[in-house]
Amino acid sequence: MNSQILTGIIAALGLMANFGLVDDVRAQDGHGDHAADHGHHHAAFESGRLHVRVDGEPGPGVREIILIPGLSSSPEIWQGTVDHLAQAPRGEGWRIHRIHIQGFAGAPAEDNAEGPVAAPVAEEIARYIAENDLDHPVIVGHSMGGTIGLMLAARHPDAVGKLLVVDMVPFMGAMFGGPGATVESVTPIADQVYAGMANSPPDAYQAAAAATVISMVNNEQARPAVLADTAASDQKVSSAAYRELIVTDLTPELARITVPTEVLYVKFNDARMTPEITDAIYQGAFASLPGVALKRIDDSAHFIMLDQAAAFYAALDAFVAE
Repeated sequence: MNSQILTGIIAALGLMANFGLVDDVRAQDGHGDHAADHGHHHAAFESGRLHVRVDGEPGPGVREIILIPGLSSSPEIWQGTVDHLAQAPRGEGWRIHRIHIQGFAGAPAEDNAEGPVAAPVAEEIARYIAENDLDHPVIVGHSMGGTIGLMLAARHPDAVGKLLVVDMVPFMGAMFGGPGATVESVTPIADQVYAGMANSPPDAYQAAAAATVISMVNNEQARPAVLADTAASDQKVSSAAYRELIVTDLTPELARITVPTEVLYVKFNDARMTPEITDAIYQGAFASLPGVALKRIDDSAHFIMLDQAAAFYAALDAFVAE
């Protein structure tokens, strides 16, 4: 790796530390639970980790897709995607399953009140797939949802049809620990980050989160909804989940993923981080995943589906096309 790329990665560390704190915040991508507004229903699935909104009905030619939002995010972040998929031609329709993680965006914390969040949620989604006889659904995960999607595809390869990761790397801790970072080396940092987030006065926590949202959502019309869910998420659950992301390294598990996988990402929001350096970071991060497709979406912040909806839908359509 040349010195320019190495310097770029180091420069990204502080930037991505911001990215993480933001995730908690911006990830508040919901607008609450407006089932009556959109015609979806909740799946009859008992879990203390998540609940599921379902749009559409099963039938001949209907495919299954699971949409997983990011840290502190609401299923509403996917409403535009749901509306887009609903326009699929007859016989090529979708039944859409939107995950709402307990403790995020107004949902009671329940079993997520203590301990890790992402890994148990991934296991519950695998159980949901099995108990509902979903036929190799497409998995789409944004940010922390991308981490959960990678866990699903690596740990339950027979349950997943395709995986689309939206703006997430397999080891976020590398953004905090620098080149050569390991789970062990970043654990003290993660503990400090958790303590600072979890114990911050609510007003200070929300103010920091709001500032982060602004940097993570370029679409000014979409920001209020993201901000609204920030205040509706459980501070301790978001803090614990964020710590978990820092100390979770899925790099050794990438080789287990056998389903078609694509990663959409954006250029890091820093003048020192060129598109080429960003590309190199993602190529390095996913080097052990055979056949992975990497696609940079330009002129977008972290919430690609909000900032560049048309480009996101085009990429999604091309990826799921049989």
